[in-house]
Amino acid sequence: MTNYADFHRRSVQERDAFWGEQAQLLHWHKPYEQVCDYSNPPFAKWFAGGQTNLCYNAVDRHVAERGEQNALIFVSTETNTEKAYSFAELQAEVQRMAAIYQSLGVKKGDRVLIYMPMIPEACFAMLAAVRIGAIHSVVFGGFASHSLASRIDDAQPTIVVSADAGMRGGKSVPYKHLLDEAISLATHKPSNVLMVNRGLAEYAKTEGRDVDYATLREQELNTVVPCEWVDATHPSYILYTSGTTGKPKGVQRDTAGYAVALAASMKHIYMGNPGETYFSTSDIGWVVGHSYIIYGPLINGMATIMYEGLPTRPDAGVWWSLVEKYKVTVMFSAPTAVRVLKKQDPEYLTKYDLSSLRGLFLAGEPLDEPTAKWIAEALGKPIVDNYWQTETGWPILAICNGVEPAPSKFGSPGKAVYGYDVKLIDETTAEEITEPGKKGVIAVEGPLPPGCLQTVWGDDQRYVKTYWSSIHNKVMYSTFDWGVKDEDGYFFILGRTDDVINVAGHRLGTREIEESISSHSNVAEVAVVGVADQLKGQVAVAFAVLKDVSKAATPELAKALEAEIMKVVDAQLGAVARPASVKFVTVLPKTRSGKLLRRAIQAVCEGRDPGDLTTMEDPAALQQVKDLAAR
Repeated sequence: MTNYADFHRRSVQERDAFWGEQAQLLHWHKPYEQVCDYSNPPFAKWFAGGQTNLCYNAVDRHVAERGEQNALIFVSTETNTEKAYSFAELQAEVQRMAAIYQSLGVKKGDRVLIYMPMIPEACFAMLAAVRIGAIHSVVFGGFASHSLASRIDDAQPTIVVSADAGMRGGKSVPYKHLLDEAISLATHKPSNVLMVNRGLAEYAKTEGRDVDYATLREQELNTVVPCEWVDATHPSYILYTSGTTGKPKGVQRDTAGYAVALAASMKHIYMGNPGETYFSTSDIGWVVGHSYIIYGPLINGMATIMYEGLPTRPDAGVWWSLVEKYKVTVMFSAPTAVRVLKKQDPEYLTKYDLSSLRGLFLAGEPLDEPTAKWIAEALGKPIVDNYWQTETGWPILAICNGVEPAPSKFGSPGKAVYGYDVKLIDETTAEEITEPGKKGVIAVEGPLPPGCLQTVWGDDQRYVKTYWSSIHNKVMYSTFDWGVKDEDGYFFILGRTDDVINVAGHRLGTREIEESISSHSNVAEVAVVGVADQLKGQVAVAFAVLKDVSKAATPELAKALEAEIMKVVDAQLGAVARPASVKFVTVLPKTRSGKLLRRAIQAVCEGRDPGDLTTMEDPAALQQVKDLAAR
């Protein structure tokens, strides 16, 4: 068994040799001439001179060996639909979609904007784009028109692929009127809109622009569309990061570096094997959906489950029933989803045969210790936290059990992943922090490993200014997250560098206070924000979701519970970290991907405009905050 410390050291000190080995996991049409061209920092060109194709590596190369094996398993508990596509069937569907693109004038380098629910056609749309060398940009289905328009103007797609509607909680969520409005608002006008009609919502058709997918698919049933071999550095997709203001920030990904990074991660981090089944509960609108619903599992020759629905519908056992049915070996979800399940009847966690499952991976937001412990005990399976960003495309911090098994530590996403030269940087001096337990900014020494963003789409200057200029006098990639490292090299995330509360001169991370409040036995979930205060500059205000709401059913009970929670914070962090108030809500404001809208909560508490809320899951959640903040 390889020693992980040595494996990681090689990945950063003998970079070319290390990544040259990982590159053998891919099919190359033309071998690369240079592993890493870092002659123009901070821009890294990985596998320069080589040629390959993302779709070929994800689909075509598997057809000969495992053509009849499941590749894409679509499950919708919203429409009660379940359909599996073998690698051979997936190849045929992707070629049909690619032929449609070509018939509509899409060429290599053109952009294809995908605005779709979690349906098989969305997967075909992504793979067909990279098959012909086009660049896809997936925008979360149901995203508001104004935000969609800004992405259309930034990406300038030749065509948009969409559907009549998505479904959530048994109700259809129409898309077409939002898309029509977005196109009317946008300066750039796509030449065509390719519509998948699910029969869920009627929509108006724009003559000369809108075309029907089912009709065109019939015409291309047997069309063969070969893969376009592209340069290793050719862009594969643009993905806009959520929460941006003003001009959208499009993360631009390459082709070969991304494919190599994902192939290696499937082996070293997720430990999935060809022929097995991978189940990520994310959405293709987010980076996890790109990396670990579509590309990662398929590149690795695994079946991937694409799920449309809620974790609690028809009941809280639905995900585990899929694990049993499809013998899922690797599962990937978010801490938010686990907290949702925590409120359900625990018998659903033991109702199904989960013997195939080797581990549950969680990412997307910090995983608090109480939630991690609860799900680990309930499932009796390893729970592996991992930390990364839209920008990196795959984990920065994790436990690489595929290299050398190591214990997880609750509350920590693990150690620096191979390829990432992770440093903790003192905010004031910009020097590296080596002392265990001392807080710093998590940063990465360049070059970033394969798979990370090449640049910001259309704006190299913004890429440099945003990511590489915030650490004084050093060209280092900033994650904009605070962290500490223990004596074993495990990192602990303390929250965003811009989520710091300054209370009477004391700098407090919201994450630290949230961890403390979460340890109270009746707290299911909590968000802490800093609110402007005339006396102290800022004070911490907490909004908590309770496991048992009856404990705060009257003002007297609520007051008593608030005092209890404050005592917990006093004992763990000291009186300086005690929130000014703890308010009880039934749900926290979040994006559809499960990220807390801390800035929106803070804005509402301070009587300011909460900004763009198009990614918000439940608009009523913010109203609760507003009502409580006014008291």
